[in-house]
Amino acid sequence: MTSARRRALGQHFLADPGIAERIVEALGATADDVVCEIGAGQGALTRLLAARAGRVLALEIDPRLHALLAARAERWPGVELRLADARTFPYESLPDIRPAPEGRVLVVGNLPYSVSKPILLRLWEARPALHAATLMLQREVAERLVAPPGGKAYGAVSVLWQAWADLALLFTVPPGAFRPPPAVDSAVVQAVFLRTPRVPIETPAAFVRVVKAGFGQRRKTLANALRAGYPWLGAAGVEARLAEARIDGRRRAETLSIEEFARLAQFFATPEAA
Repeated sequence: MTSARRRALGQHFLADPGIAERIVEALGATADDVVCEIGAGQGALTRLLAARAGRVLALEIDPRLHALLAARAERWPGVELRLADARTFPYESLPDIRPAPEGRVLVVGNLPYSVSKPILLRLWEARPALHAATLMLQREVAERLVAPPGGKAYGAVSVLWQAWADLALLFTVPPGAFRPPPAVDSAVVQAVFLRTPRVPIETPAAFVRVVKAGFGQRRKTLANALRAGYPWLGAAGVEARLAEARIDGRRRAETLSIEEFARLAQFFATPEAA
């Protein structure tokens, strides 16, 4: 992968050893755990993880970097490098390679800016197999994950991740910590996945659909956004379901709590609305 291609992907190497140590410390891996590192790059995190985790599976999409790091990784016990795309990697297979049955499955990585969204989606889909993820993201994306209702940062990704994880923005990272320096700040977010959703969600697929529909046209009222997301229901059908859920259709999606979205999903999970 050329440097121009790497810049296009928004990929910046972590060059501050102090930041790398803080990330690994926050991850808290033990000898019983398997850690999946996304984007091993030059090995800034990999080397430190090898000293803490029982097993490290480091993913790298760039064949050149993979080859360079492989020579160094031979000195690091418990590290396996894999040429793989984090957007499609089968994270569900990770529990099978834990060093101990009681060990955790942890994910860590400095995510390239331009592909962070599909990676986050893939991790969210694989959440039943994961215990926690500690991720470096563009600060704006990190703030969306942890945003509370009522602001512009709060969106579908906020609702979906917060429904199934305890999230914390741990610290921000300045551009000077990377080579080459990005044009924006970064932040480290930690997600501890819940075995059951934060609020009762009867039909997860209906919940996901109504959340995405609600934010599909976020400048519109909730009623108008849901009409666009469920056109076969018509205005009367959407209004009837909003009334059953006791939610004012004149509100906007960004004002709804996770509990309200869960309640709304109950009334949009009918056969004709599925």
